[in-house]
Amino acid sequence: MTEPTRPTAASVVVVSGNPRAGSRTLAAAEAAGRRVAELLGTDDVATVELAAFAGEILAPAHPAADAAKERLARATVAVVATPVYKASYTGLLKAFLDLYGPDGLAGVVVVPLVVSGNPAHALAGEVHLRPVLVELGAVVPTRSLALTEAQLPELGAALDPWFARWSTPLRRATGLTSAAATPAAELTGAAR
Repeated sequence: MTEPTRPTAASVVVVSGNPRAGSRTLAAAEAAGRRVAELLGTDDVATVELAAFAGEILAPAHPAADAAKERLARATVAVVATPVYKASYTGLLKAFLDLYGPDGLAGVVVVPLVVSGNPAHALAGEVHLRPVLVELGAVVPTRSLALTEAQLPELGAALDPWFARWSTPLRRATGLTSAAATPAAELTGAAR
């Protein structure tokens, strides 16, 4: 398998594995994706909502899924988001990730994001989602971004602590120079 050509400028791809279109998981992932883009100094942010082509993922031909798969494989950073379902990630996200061969996400820096109804499920991203992403060759330099449904109305405040802690490792993993990226302090509530 040939490695996908990566763009020379930083790009961010947000993937929502929620089977419902327009979900709160999607909104949280897009908010995190915009923060990652700010960190990298880019406005190239694309969204892949798996619910939009869920019916074709398991079909013999899946052109929309293939296009999304290629877009994700070319990203500098991806935010891969899922609601916690039965203490793990959704079957829809699993089916999409199963379309990749070995090292299909090689070199893509990924932020796993999980949205759960209960803080007890905060480790679902670490225990279930991270291993499959690493198996596909993704670089996962941070802890998963875990949000509860109660935090979703105040996304900025919910994202601030994670970005304050993980911005530097995330930026380092991309290989981008700090001159091209926004300082982490500017991405927290202190600068808003």
